[in-house]
Amino acid sequence: MTQPPDPPATPERQHPTEPPPPQYPTAAPPPQYPTPPAPPQYSAVPPPSYPTAVPAPPPTYPTAPAPQTTAATAPPQYPTAPAPLIPPQPTPTSPAPDDLDYRHLGARVHVAAHQRGADATAIGSLLVHVPSLVVSAAVVGAIAFALFGETGGWIVVLAWLATGGFVFHRPTELAFARHVLKLRAPLAEEQARLEPIWREVTARAGIEAHSYDLMVENSPDLNASAVAGHVVSVTTYALNEIPSSNLAAVLAHELGHHTGGHAWAGLLGYWYSLPGRIAWAVTKFVARIALVIAGVLSWRAYILVALIIGMALVGGFMAVPYLTIPLVLAPYLLALMGRKAELRADQQAAVLGFAGQMTQVLHQLQAEEDREKAQIVAAGHRLKEPGTFARLLSTHPDHHTRIRALEPYLRTGL
Repeated sequence: MTQPPDPPATPERQHPTEPPPPQYPTAAPPPQYPTPPAPPQYSAVPPPSYPTAVPAPPPTYPTAPAPQTTAATAPPQYPTAPAPLIPPQPTPTSPAPDDLDYRHLGARVHVAAHQRGADATAIGSLLVHVPSLVVSAAVVGAIAFALFGETGGWIVVLAWLATGGFVFHRPTELAFARHVLKLRAPLAEEQARLEPIWREVTARAGIEAHSYDLMVENSPDLNASAVAGHVVSVTTYALNEIPSSNLAAVLAHELGHHTGGHAWAGLLGYWYSLPGRIAWAVTKFVARIALVIAGVLSWRAYILVALIIGMALVGGFMAVPYLTIPLVLAPYLLALMGRKAELRADQQAAVLGFAGQMTQVLHQLQAEEDREKAQIVAAGHRLKEPGTFARLLSTHPDHHTRIRALEPYLRTGL
């Protein structure tokens, strides 16, 4: 079989071209929605600078280098170190010149065989005090035996004799100097001036400087003193107003009192004679009271009491002349020992090389004495010169005598 012929081809229906699909918004750019607006940029006023945004420069402290500045606008200059809170020590308005030769300050010339001793003057002073010691022991014993019996009395007497050891007890000496003599420890600036001068003096003498304590007396007079066994004092005038070499001469003089034993011998004798002195003062007081009462009653009673007192004195002289005569002469003998002790102390200062300076100090003392006499005369008062007995009771030679005693050392160059 034949296949039927294929039908004629019909042209393919030409469908109209499909229109392009509609352009949806996805084809077109989507609408530009406003994005979150940026913060307005204010060009005229910048935003504030917070510390977290722009760190501020650190402050400039005094230890930081100073910024470059011009001469016209210089910043205030801060101190690099804080000022001390303690005010500076006051200094004398007119400090004394330091003219001392400190050649021996670093090395001792020699070491003295005896740091302190007792020369003939000290021994003589102790011997003069022996009668007073006997009288004092009798007074103490009489009171002790009356109050405590024989055994207790001897204990009291021995205890009183042992109290003399306090003269060499350093704390007791310092307490005596502080409370009785009204001395004080030197201030810092006073110590700074005294210490090197004292060390130079003691180095020349071969004495250990720490064997003695330096103290100061508030006084406008040129003076110094040797107390007991370990104290040397100077006045504020001597400390602040005279040159260092003259102050060294004064200290050497007082050191001579210590090395010669004058200070401790005098204090020891005074201590052991004190009960006798008190008993004598009480006796004189009672005698005066008796005379006053007798005078009030009648003149006959006054004469009778006076005769009784006189007979008692004469009887005492006749009974124990070996005690009463030395007791009467003791004040004059002690004054003589004192004058000799001053000359020996001057000699000590001269031997250490201070003869010229000691002479200058004595001339200054003499000038002050003459000035005081002139003021008394200018005030219209009569000037009374010391009599013979007053001169015999003086414990210091006059200044001219001391200057003449130093002249041999000046001629030999000491």
